Amino acid sequence: MKKLAKGFVIAATAVATTWGVSALAGDFPDRPVGVAVSYGAGGATDFQARIVTMVAGNKDMLGQPVYIVNKPGAGGRVGWNWFATKAPKDGYTMSAYNVPHFIAQSIKGGVKYSTDSFEPIANWGADPAVVLVGKDSKFNTIKDLVEFAKANPGKLTLSGAGLFVGHHIAALQLQQSTGTKMAYIPTKGGGAAAMKAVIAGNVLAGINNLSDGYRAAKAGNVKILAVADLERNKEFLPDVPTLKESGYDVDNSSVNFRGLMVPKGTPQSAIDTLAAKVPAMFKHARVAKRMKAGGSPIKVMTRAEVQEMWKARQKALAGLLKGL
Repeated sequence: MKKLAKGFVIAATAVATTWGVSALAGDFPDRPVGVAVSYGAGGATDFQARIVTMVAGNKDMLGQPVYIVNKPGAGGRVGWNWFATKAPKDGYTMSAYNVPHFIAQSIKGGVKYSTDSFEPIANWGADPAVVLVGKDSKFNTIKDLVEFAKANPGKLTLSGAGLFVGHHIAALQLQQSTGTKMAYIPTKGGGAAAMKAVIAGNVLAGINNLSDGYRAAKAGNVKILAVADLERNKEFLPDVPTLKESGYDVDNSSVNFRGLMVPKGTPQSAIDTLAAKVPAMFKHARVAKRMKAGGSPIKVMTRAEVQEMWKARQKALAGLLKGL
């Protein structure tokens, strides 16, 4: 009877308005855990969040399944505004974070969050930005694209996932380093929509995630011209040069760190439990295999390491965005 009652509570919690239900008594977690993704289904953050949480229900992990709720809009602003102001602070409601995205947006203003609004749990990946074009594009190298931009001010259209996300930062750095004027177009629907714009020929080029670009290139839909990082990605794109080695002053500020966080005010006991168990979940062999197959670079970081990374990125981005 006790098991039946507990099963009913879990089922009811999962299908009802789960985001507003307070934590239940008992060992934490004793019911499914939700993860809000501030981008649309099919994009890199959504794709990866579903993979890195796939073993959450294992007894040696969280012991409870994780489900994803997409809250896209305005380059992540919609989801993170909701998470900072309305999400339950019970440990059963996490969110995927994207850095530099939410930090850069908070620096520029007009949002209801900052690094002080959230508590990091753990980091699962570091996904560099890439410059790409459609498979039939006349641009075959990054120099071809830059030369066109120089000869045609404002006519090189670039799609990206939103304003002051990693894609936008890479575009601003590329524009500044080449002395050109490019038309960056933030698309509704995040990285997936930005990629579709490139494939459909609605824009001349795009800046997207390495993981999305890798899958699109493997399918024969795009050509990747350069990577916005300090070194080539030897695992997935060994033959693609970095923007820096191509002669453009673009560093790794746009690399997309992804992980999980909870709202500030979540009980410390819940934070500690999640921080202890989630990194192991990210390192699971099944997760690593699926991430590699999807061209998704893994970079597991503990809560303490993420806290340091957030601080460093906050300082670096404040200076970078002021200069741009």
